[in-house]
Amino acid sequence: MKKVSIIGGGIIGLCSAYYLAKDGFEVTIFDQSAMDDGCSYGNAGMIVPSHIIPLAQPGMIAQGMKWMFDSKSPFYVKPRLNSDLIKWGLQFYKHANEKHVAKAMPALRDLSLLSKELYQDFAKENNSFFYQEKGLLMLYKTEKVGHEMFLEGREAEKLGLKVDYLSAEAVAKLEKGTKTNVLGGVHYTGDAHLYPQKFMQFIKQELARLNVEIHSGTAVQDFVFYQNKITKIVTSKGTFATDEVVLAAGSWSPLLAKKLGISVSILPGKGYSFTLKDKNHKPSIPSILCEGKVAVTPMNTDIRFGGTMEITHTGDTQINKNRLQGIVNSINEFYPEMEVGMPETQETWFGFRPCTPSGMPIINRSKKVVNLTFATGHAMMGLSLAPATGKIITEIISGKTTSVDTKMFQL
Repeated sequence: MKKVSIIGGGIIGLCSAYYLAKDGFEVTIFDQSAMDDGCSYGNAGMIVPSHIIPLAQPGMIAQGMKWMFDSKSPFYVKPRLNSDLIKWGLQFYKHANEKHVAKAMPALRDLSLLSKELYQDFAKENNSFFYQEKGLLMLYKTEKVGHEMFLEGREAEKLGLKVDYLSAEAVAKLEKGTKTNVLGGVHYTGDAHLYPQKFMQFIKQELARLNVEIHSGTAVQDFVFYQNKITKIVTSKGTFATDEVVLAAGSWSPLLAKKLGISVSILPGKGYSFTLKDKNHKPSIPSILCEGKVAVTPMNTDIRFGGTMEITHTGDTQINKNRLQGIVNSINEFYPEMEVGMPETQETWFGFRPCTPSGMPIINRSKKVVNLTFATGHAMMGLSLAPATGKIITEIISGKTTSVDTKMFQL
């Protein structure tokens, strides 16, 4: 039985472990954290086939420049003299064009739809994580943004996704949980959502059943090589022999890849969220508040709000109150009856989404290290794309034809 070592215990790593173990591999997970926090826990919980346009897209450079001068804006690149940031920025600029987007959209659609099918399979087995298919409302307040959402909806329809275009009255008729103050909305009826913490509990229980070994609080420090192959992983808690390695360490992937002599261009996109518990009066349908880029997700009796994308570094652990205020302002503008106040620091989650300059995840076999496979760079789509990524990683390591074409997910 082949031994597979997965570096990274987030949702990408855990889903990879699940499908590998089901396929008969002996799987071990290593993670430097206690595996009870991070983007896999604090995210918006959305499964979004609607999100077919990558972060690197036409107009994003100009919009990003405008947002950089607003401390409460949805997107911000923290300026610093750093070669990795400069290289990332140049690559982002190179990819922000219509040709790249045209190639990326069907690839992201296929990956997302596969993930949704796999989530449906999980929910049929045990829906302890409150999986629901209520779609996603893209709510807007201005004609300019409404036109942009309409054009995006048309592109989604061309790719076979179901889209409804709603007036303010139609939004109010659909969203009965609370009052909305919007000009209109676009409803992607095929999207879904779940409660991230509950899903993480579920998948960990499945891994225990499949005898997957998990080493939390265990930092990977180095690798032992033989003929372009990793034979051992050196950790803070000992050295472990391995046959295959999956790098699924999110924003920390570049540091580990560097030890292997491989350059991976990923920067952390810092985001915030907070959850209001036991809210009877709340939106009933997940939404994106478009002008503020704020995600709103009902999670059983709770409601989670999340947003901002701040390209930074993993040492940036301060909570930026201005950026949090921007999220709160958007919520109250779109949902006037919610009356949400600034959360306390201890109630505020932040995490680092691993962002590639192409806006595409990296799901492929290394060309340099023969037994290394990448599963990283999913940005804000980690939860949405995790099961499909795990299945494809298993197919790659097993030498099978992958369920979806991976040529757009290369390093």
